[in-house]
Amino acid sequence: MKRGWFAPGLVALALGVAGAVTTLPAAAQSASERLRGFVEGTQSAQSRFTQTVFDRNGRRVQEASGTMQFSRPGRFRWEYEKPYSQLLVGDGERIFIYDRDLNQVTVRRLDRALSGTPAALLAGSNDIEKSFTLTAQGTQDGLDWLEAVPRAPESTFATVRLGFAQNVLAAMELTDALGSRTLIRFQELQRNPKLSAQLFRFVAPKGADVLEDK
Repeated sequence: MKRGWFAPGLVALALGVAGAVTTLPAAAQSASERLRGFVEGTQSAQSRFTQTVFDRNGRRVQEASGTMQFSRPGRFRWEYEKPYSQLLVGDGERIFIYDRDLNQVTVRRLDRALSGTPAALLAGSNDIEKSFTLTAQGTQDGLDWLEAVPRAPESTFATVRLGFAQNVLAAMELTDALGSRTLIRFQELQRNPKLSAQLFRFVAPKGADVLEDK
């Protein structure tokens, strides 16, 4: 299985999620209102997730699962538990990507790592439409979907779709320029929990190789 595929993105994760989007009924909300309401109404969140990757022909090629937490702005923890152990931590200024099997840490500037990514939608600032074009896509598989297209041409993803169930973010679907699709589903969502600041701090383990991406 390919490892570290989500490192720059939602990561947040990044790929963060849960909570009431707004008090307006779903039918009365525009695409931008729904996502803006989520961003403004959810300052922190935690959840379990499952992640499935499909190739351009729709074949399932990767599966993973783990946990995530975020606290705006820019702090998140995205941890893969299966099939490999990998940890991504954003402290508000930098993102640390730790591969436990390799005992290797990659460090990147947070602003560069998140620009035009799903994490910018969830854990970033409230100025959503500056970075994304938003379009409502109707109901599919019991979820109300919203598509976000990055305005930056160098973005990692071509499109990001967000699925809401009763005004709670339940899924994200990411499609890259080659047509590969990644579906992330969130379970046991908690909106605005009190999260320890220690979750968003990272100290490289003794003996780890540290690679600085400047």
